Amino acid sequence: MEEFPVSAVEALCLGTSLTISGILYYVYRKKKKTVDKLKDAPQLTLDGKLADLLNVTPGKCLQYVVIEGTVQPMSEPLRSQFQEGAVGVVQKLMLREHKLVWNSLARAWTDSERVLHQRVHAVPFHLAGSEEAVVRVLSPLEASALNMEVIHEKFHQAMYGFSDIIGQYLSGEKPKGQLETEEMLRVGTTLTGVGELILDTDRALKLRPPTDGSEYFLTTADFETLRIDQENQAAAWQVLASVFALAGAAVLLWVARRYYRCLKHHWEQERLRREFETLGADSTSPSGPGTSRDEAAAPLENACVICLSRRRGCVLLDCGHVCCCYSCYQALPQPTCPICRQTIRRVVPLYQA
Repeated sequence: MEEFPVSAVEALCLGTSLTISGILYYVYRKKKKTVDKLKDAPQLTLDGKLADLLNVTPGKCLQYVVIEGTVQPMSEPLRSQFQEGAVGVVQKLMLREHKLVWNSLARAWTDSERVLHQRVHAVPFHLAGSEEAVVRVLSPLEASALNMEVIHEKFHQAMYGFSDIIGQYLSGEKPKGQLETEEMLRVGTTLTGVGELILDTDRALKLRPPTDGSEYFLTTADFETLRIDQENQAAAWQVLASVFALAGAAVLLWVARRYYRCLKHHWEQERLRREFETLGADSTSPSGPGTSRDEAAAPLENACVICLSRRRGCVLLDCGHVCCCYSCYQALPQPTCPICRQTIRRVVPLYQA
């Protein structure tokens, strides 16, 4: 049997779907691990007893805990550049460019944006609880889910003339304008932190990113909302991984089906070849006993119309013409009858008395 060909499109689809499903499954497993750790994480109350609890804990460290408190700066807070009286501990200034880009495939203009400029400032801060208990938050910019309040948002509309419009249609890009925003984690905001809690040598409580690589969270939402959001994200990644895995399985089944049909066709060809060989071995020619039909020169009126040397030995269906030997039938470039050019559906041996 000839080597089974796998088309480039099939190989590309199979490889792409399996690769993407593998990446998505890895992300899902990572997110599922985070969800499991969030479910097992103890929720601690920020009060005066917390330092005593860590003092008796081995290593004076709790690897993954949930703690909630009010944001308070440890020094001079950051002040908003656009809103008077707004102060915070983390500030993000961003300038985005919005434009329309011509999509030649969809034959329509689509929205596009890119960040032109971004600045992030932070000052040391802690979470304050009851009984004057505080926990200093370390590396807040490394935390996930740190959603801050939008203090300022202004869109600057792009202005252009007639020549600019001509250039836009030639380049395929239409600038819409620039969006200027300021986000801030304001003083007094209730913040939920999930990470590693340690007791320093000066009995200062500190919340930092987990040393075991677990995800570090700082969010203005409550813990239950955070957990449900992470579960929904894990479920979404699982669905995406399953979809691409099913797509890869579908391509694999398609290739397997095509391979089976090719193999079945090969088996049928082998069966016919053996049948014709048996028929030829059982037949004798006038040139002598034991000489096969293929080896003897056939009369011209009964000779194959292609090679003119062997007897006609097969019936071509559906047209029913008896015009060639089986070897020449196998060598036909297209499965069409040499006489009437009708498509050959199947071939059967010709038995002559």
